Amino acid sequence: MFTSNPFAELSSHIPAAVMQGYIILMVLLVVGGTLLDMMHKKSAKYFFENAKKAKQSATRTVDIGEKTSIAVKVLVNEVLTSGEFCNARRRLSHLLTMYGFVIFVVTTAIMIFGYSTPDTQTPSILPLLWHIGAAMLAVGGYWFWFFIRVDVSAEGLTWWRFERADLFILSLLATATFALVWSYTQSQGIAGWSTLSFALFIISSTTLFGGVLWSKFAHMFFKPAAAFQKRITRADGSRENLPAEYDLTDPAVQAKFPDIPEYMGKNPAYMGRGIRREPANHY
Repeated sequence: MFTSNPFAELSSHIPAAVMQGYIILMVLLVVGGTLLDMMHKKSAKYFFENAKKAKQSATRTVDIGEKTSIAVKVLVNEVLTSGEFCNARRRLSHLLTMYGFVIFVVTTAIMIFGYSTPDTQTPSILPLLWHIGAAMLAVGGYWFWFFIRVDVSAEGLTWWRFERADLFILSLLATATFALVWSYTQSQGIAGWSTLSFALFIISSTTLFGGVLWSKFAHMFFKPAAAFQKRITRADGSRENLPAEYDLTDPAVQAKFPDIPEYMGKNPAYMGRGIRREPANHY
């Protein structure tokens, strides 16, 4: 099961060209859905207008070298390691789901476009990674759905309560689950269950990629850009028009804001960590 390419065996019933056409169609659905989502929510318009507004209040110019360094930090922290999550469980669940999804999708495309017939020998590492990716995706996704979701862990709502916004995670979990079930039933020669699980696999994956307008796919592309812009605003001094983090005991700060010594004294007490005084339990 773990070293056999399920798509090569499937080619005896469905031509390789049809499978490849399906992959291309899913890519087009993702691109089209993402563009529609950006147009509908006007996220791209807001992003560029906000960046232009922040640039006008910048106190220094960020050169190309510094921007490159910031881009690398975003890639490492926000993209590759999901460092923005303070909750360790949420972060680990997200990483399992993200890397599982990437491995699963990439190996699917490679096996369908490169090794979709029994005549071509599939390297054993590809189906092994395909199964590992699906398993990682399932573990991370089910962990999130049953134990980490904010309405379940914090608001005490039942895990079976879902709305249209949950279409993404549910179709993602269904895709990984039915892929594994299909691979197992196919390897065991259980024809009826294999056909059923494959049909459910196709339905759930089509829902996943076709429902981008109501999912988080656009968020995946927008998130790194937003993280990069946020770091740029900190570097150029605009800080998204938010106040700087002042030392209230600094005489220069007290001279700039005379109400500080007037109401808090010349040596204001430390007010604590604010929102970070409590460990993050949700998002």
